[in-house]
Amino acid sequence: MAWVDTVFGTRSGRIDSFDAEVGLGHVIDDDGVRWLFHCTSIADGTRLIAVGTPVRFEVRSGGPGRWEAFAVTS
Repeated sequence: MAWVDTVFGTRSGRIDSFDAEVGLGHVIDDDGVRWLFHCTSIADGTRLIAVGTPVRFEVRSGGPGRWEAFAVTS
């Protein structure tokens, strides 16, 4: 997993969208890249986060051919 950390590292951005019923949302990083995340990736364990919240996060492989935001912290 060191390769992923080297390429992406920790990023900052804001919550762009979040559907609490489904548990999915998107983060836009400071470079304008949009990353999918699941509510279980919210680091404080609350599984809820408001749109517009400034966050820091890591990017890791989330499934076949997909990168996702993990360890999302506000």
